[in-house]
Amino acid sequence: MPGERSGPRSDAAVPSRKAEAGWPQPGWRRSLYRVIFESDTRAGRGFDIALILAIVASVVVVVADSVAGLRSRWGGVFGGLEWAFTLLFTLEYLLRLVCVRRPWHYARSFLGIIDLLAVLPTYLAVLVPGLHALIDVRALRLLRMFRIFKLTAFVAEYQSLGAALAASRRKIMVFLVAVLLIVVIMGTVMYVVEGPASGFDSIPTAIYWAITTMTTVGFGDIAPRTGVGRFIASLMMLLGWGTLAVPTGIVTVEMAAQRRGVAPAGAVRRCGACGEATHIAQAAFCHRCGARL
Repeated sequence: MPGERSGPRSDAAVPSRKAEAGWPQPGWRRSLYRVIFESDTRAGRGFDIALILAIVASVVVVVADSVAGLRSRWGGVFGGLEWAFTLLFTLEYLLRLVCVRRPWHYARSFLGIIDLLAVLPTYLAVLVPGLHALIDVRALRLLRMFRIFKLTAFVAEYQSLGAALAASRRKIMVFLVAVLLIVVIMGTVMYVVEGPASGFDSIPTAIYWAITTMTTVGFGDIAPRTGVGRFIASLMMLLGWGTLAVPTGIVTVEMAAQRRGVAPAGAVRRCGACGEATHIAQAAFCHRCGARL
């Protein structure tokens, strides 16, 4: 009846947000999921730490192998370590696909693609020997540096920054359009004022100069020679100082708003029955299904 408080609800009757994202049904897959994807247990924290160390070590091997002196002396060791890390990350990738509810959904996600790029180049270099006819196979080694992006899964601030960028994307787009209009107009003005004699031989070249000046990069390959041109360049430099702070302020405001409205990272607990992960650290029972935490 209306107004009555219902008792604890079953897992089937309580579809949580985690269930929609990949939280598996009870069983060995859920246990494996909590070890691989969660860090609120001792096994999960141990897995995360070991994986972080493996990612950093694999990137160090790739960097060291790019040095000719080290490669000539330790090339065999680097090759063995590369295959060891590749097999390790392949096993990790397969386990992630096995334990989630929707493997294809994870495979198409950002972290899923990064996990695939972390292992794919090594196999491509072996399975497609003729690939060297198109490009140098050693260029595939650069893709292994994507392993460093796997660390984003272990940084809570990464999720906060991503949410802030997503929330402020419309403001940033408006800002970029305004900057684009400014550089096009100022570049066109400089093309008229300076002309080909000063290196401004086309409007695209003048726009390139406006972009490098406004971003305070200033390569110096093109420079105004007239007094009017130098005055315009000075205005562009001063304008660049102000515009660089705008996107930073937009994102900072969004992050501050999230900090005021969202509980701090690490102060939540997950329910092992329904997967709800919005409990404070002191909670004893799940507020969704009533199970003991």
